[in-house]
Amino acid sequence: MKALNPLFLRLFDDAAIFPPGNVPMAEAVAAHRERQSSPLAPLLGPFVCSLARWDELVAAAAGGPPVPVSLVLPGPADLPEAAEVHLVAVEGPGLTPGGALPAYTEIPCAEITATRVAALRDAGSRLKIRTGGVRADAFPTEAQLARALWTAVRGGIAFKLTAGLHDPVRHRDPVTGFEHHGYLNVILATAQALQGYDIERALADQDGERVAAAVGGIDEVLAKAVRHHFVSFGTCSVSEPVDGLLHHGLLLPEDLS
Repeated sequence: MKALNPLFLRLFDDAAIFPPGNVPMAEAVAAHRERQSSPLAPLLGPFVCSLARWDELVAAAAGGPPVPVSLVLPGPADLPEAAEVHLVAVEGPGLTPGGALPAYTEIPCAEITATRVAALRDAGSRLKIRTGGVRADAFPTEAQLARALWTAVRGGIAFKLTAGLHDPVRHRDPVTGFEHHGYLNVILATAQALQGYDIERALADQDGERVAAAVGGIDEVLAKAVRHHFVSFGTCSVSEPVDGLLHHGLLLPEDLS
């Protein structure tokens, strides 16, 4: 099997238990472990779980290898420990960076400024940006997300995104009418921000072939720089974004065999 494109390695954080997926904890943990031992493993980030469901997670993970987890906190909090769970990151609002774990501080997209990014960077924190949800107002506009990504990249900080990014390319959901950002658009916009280009057009582009071709043309050096900033995104479906890569030829069936 040839090496997978570094743009997609560990890109998909497994947020199956969150809306709109709402997969039962035991089922979600079992599915995550199954993916960890499958050809999907190189694409898979940690399992995402809230602190409020810690005990449920520990019970579901009993009897197997430790589950790598990014723990969502409501704010600064003491971290729990359990043999069944391997904490690899924390994320949430108002976090105080410290310790060995990467900490992703969530800031509303419209409130991300160069000053706040610099403060996070200097404190050793990373940035978490919400890109969707169960209401229309949870989805930032192209202009809002462009400003946030530009500020993060030019401010030299790593970030993760969460919600609304199941599909690779920007589109309007035919059921909800919500305008969803595409994770390939975000990759392309991050690359263009690193090169000093305006990025709003890249985020707004709904031509899947054009966006996929541009992402496929990112060379290894630029890909490494992109992923230094755009670390991952949380998705309640890992299969949907993987299917998107297959559809656009950025991942081949033999890569997963």
